Amino acid sequence: MHEFITVKTTEEMGRIGADIFALEIKKKPDLVLGLATGSSPISLYRELVRMHKEDRLDFSRVRTVNLDEYVGLPANHPQSYRAFMNEYLFDHVNIELANTHLPNGMAEDLSEEWKRYDGLVNSLGGIDVQLLGIGPNGHIGFNEPSDQFSKHTQVVPLTQETIDANARFFSDEAEVPREAITLDVRHIMQAKKIVLVATRNKESILRKALQGPITSQIPASVLQLHQDLTVIFSEGE
Repeated sequence: MHEFITVKTTEEMGRIGADIFALEIKKKPDLVLGLATGSSPISLYRELVRMHKEDRLDFSRVRTVNLDEYVGLPANHPQSYRAFMNEYLFDHVNIELANTHLPNGMAEDLSEEWKRYDGLVNSLGGIDVQLLGIGPNGHIGFNEPSDQFSKHTQVVPLTQETIDANARFFSDEAEVPREAITLDVRHIMQAKKIVLVATRNKESILRKALQGPITSQIPASVLQLHQDLTVIFSEGE
């Protein structure tokens, strides 16, 4: 099933996405959520927090795995993805922090770390619902355009386009990490359900990904092959 939903505002995008997540949590309280960072998911996380506080949405048994983490940033760095998740979701719901998982970008042996994280996702039984954004070059997670789709979690060099896009979160472009650990396309595609959220500035790449040829040069294009994909597109920024 593929569903494309167009809305007027990011708030509406967040409400619809959060409704999907909440329904899945209620059906399976210990499900595994695949989570993403960036500006697009923020409205969805805010709505999940509201649902927890006002509607008693229960996260006590939920397990989470994030798509990626920068190499070289400690978890307490304000631009780490652990800090992002704490700020927008984990600190505001009743989730057990031991059940929230991100790669360790400070690991001494990065090869062993990506293998550990890859095995962790497998040990959880895979991802039930995966949240995605889409990068300006069509990346999902930090799976950048390449000659082939990735088949295992890995350390990847970030393209200059991705570095430029993320520079707004740092005081200087030189501070943006040049590498990240990312879950691979295989893990993403094995998720039982995928929800992709995108805003107007991603309209062009989203159209190429969903309507153009399936190619590893636009990693998100592989989502055309997924059996349960919902895309929520906001006409607002």
